[in-house]
Amino acid sequence: MVPQATLLVILVSLIDLIPSLTAPSQPKRGHPKTYPDRLFLKALVIMIVRNVHTPSGLLAILAQPTAEMQALRQHLTLPNGRFPCRRTWERRLAAIPDMLPAQIACLGRFLLIEMSLWAKAAHAAAIDSTVLTARGGVWHKKDREAGVVPHSSIDTEAHWTNAGYHGWIFGWKLHLVICVAFKVWLPLAADLTAANAADNEQAPALMAELPQELRFLLGDQHYYDQTLQRLCQLRGCVLVAPHTGKNNPYPHHDEGVEVRKIMHKIRSITIENFNEQFKAIFDVHGPVPTKGLVATRRFALSAVLVYQLAVLYCFLQNADLRVGLKALVKSA
Repeated sequence: MVPQATLLVILVSLIDLIPSLTAPSQPKRGHPKTYPDRLFLKALVIMIVRNVHTPSGLLAILAQPTAEMQALRQHLTLPNGRFPCRRTWERRLAAIPDMLPAQIACLGRFLLIEMSLWAKAAHAAAIDSTVLTARGGVWHKKDREAGVVPHSSIDTEAHWTNAGYHGWIFGWKLHLVICVAFKVWLPLAADLTAANAADNEQAPALMAELPQELRFLLGDQHYYDQTLQRLCQLRGCVLVAPHTGKNNPYPHHDEGVEVRKIMHKIRSITIENFNEQFKAIFDVHGPVPTKGLVATRRFALSAVLVYQLAVLYCFLQNADLRVGLKALVKSA
């Protein structure tokens, strides 16, 4: 009797269905890669679902003598039988965060087309950032300026930001662009920085990854930026972001105010609901489970990738694309 593939094995196998990134036109100098990037994307899915965040932790669970782990090891083994050594895992998993933003955008465009999300809706997306709390203690300003680290648990690569209602938070920012489609909250672009990074300064890099069909980019007041407006105009896109000041006091009374109110409401519903669901699925309402920019960026962006894969799985199963995603990932 052939054992049925587990949900985790199925999610890992979905990596083979998604488009891979285009190889650079000029090959890099040095020895060519023995193991493809796709193999390490599969490893990231295992790490996120099983809540392990180090190469040693990954190898430890893969060594378990179960049918599921045997199937997963086969996905991580080349046809010639070669399996990465510990040093290769450490080196490639440390480098993979740099390619994750482009891979998330690539998968986002693929899902956008496969699910025809913009076929009967406005070609719009919501842009925002959400704050993730750093693991360990906080590094106060006076200690940072003095170069003093009072406790070894402090993540010195994290930073402070004022999160409005939540006040000052020491940690990270997950920058996101989410497709505006009411049947699914689909990430189209993502990246992670220290929490003190300005939203408008990170937006151009996210925009560069978005589909050319985008016509409306919905943001809050932090994205009211002339550089971002020019970038939108160059690609035939309209930036919709509120602005108040001496020359534009609130409340506004111009002809377009009612339309903008609707768009701001749509932006809020899209991005806030995604943020809440994402944090609930991956247990980041509290501190992140990692320390340092490389590990935290790998964790957060891998979680976004797993979210996209969960959406793809539900789509292939003709299931609801929003309800039940937490249970799906937790049961894998």
